[in-house]
Amino acid sequence: MNHPRATNQSLSQNDIDRLLGGSRDGTGVARSGTDIQVYDFRRPHRVSRERFRTLEAMYERLVKSFEGWLVARVRDTIELSLQSVEQISFGEFLLSLPVPCSSFIVDIKHGHQGVVDFGREFSYYLVDRLFGGSSGSTPAILDRALTPIERMAIRVVGDRLLALVAEIWQEQVPMELSIAGFETIPEIIQANQREDPVLVVNVAATFSGASSLLSICLPLAVLEKFFVAGAERTPRLTGTSQERDETRAVTETTLRKTRVPVAARLPEFRLSMRDVLALQPGSILSTGIPTDAPLSVLVGAQPRFAGGAGKVGRHRAVRILDSITSPDTSRSSR
Repeated sequence: MNHPRATNQSLSQNDIDRLLGGSRDGTGVARSGTDIQVYDFRRPHRVSRERFRTLEAMYERLVKSFEGWLVARVRDTIELSLQSVEQISFGEFLLSLPVPCSSFIVDIKHGHQGVVDFGREFSYYLVDRLFGGSSGSTPAILDRALTPIERMAIRVVGDRLLALVAEIWQEQVPMELSIAGFETIPEIIQANQREDPVLVVNVAATFSGASSLLSICLPLAVLEKFFVAGAERTPRLTGTSQERDETRAVTETTLRKTRVPVAARLPEFRLSMRDVLALQPGSILSTGIPTDAPLSVLVGAQPRFAGGAGKVGRHRAVRILDSITSPDTSRSSR
């Protein structure tokens, strides 16, 4: 039997909405009982919340180690803090870089590459301090790319940072990282395809009254093993008493091997420029500080203890007298 009406009459929009189980309001937006979530097929989410927390803990450890190394290297106060760990596309990462940028291209393995960008302000600060700039002064931030000599100075810092990156990933994804080049224009960086997903870690740096951003970009293709088998690598907090003791012993051993710079600082004193100019090798400098004056014991870049100077045999020593809380520590915690 033929039904001409069924074959010739087209469905209205209301008929289509009823067939799909939804309706339209006055704005023309379809409504349904099911919540609609946006999904980007070009950039699928591979990092779960649990993995993000693990990554944040890993990079927090890197930031503290790198801060201690920098403070000892440039002999100035530097504060580093982990700002974000995010999964974005490589094209989005390039758009976030300043122009000109200070980006090192990093060879990883199997043809993969990453990028480490020091930020223009932070780069010129490091150049100023590594070439003998005075502590506490604000370095000149020039609107130009780094020269080859300046890049060589920054490369020393980059090598140290890559060593720390390889260290925190050693138990998860062993990597051999090395600097392969330097670029100042983000558009010509071809470490990855623009649509490739990458893991970007942003570290905020505060120094000499200025601030900058340090970025570490690694392709997710290299870190795939961490996200796929991450659950199997999670330390077990449950189990037998013997297993918990073994886990505790491994954790304590790893913690005891962590190196933290410790320094003892005398109280500050003033000296006239005439006396400074008169200093010669062998001169004795009178500080006016009593021999029993308390010392400030710094752990990393923060004062943590009050101590007294002394000797143990032929070695100079510091006796810890009390713990202190510095204003810098309380300010950074906020």
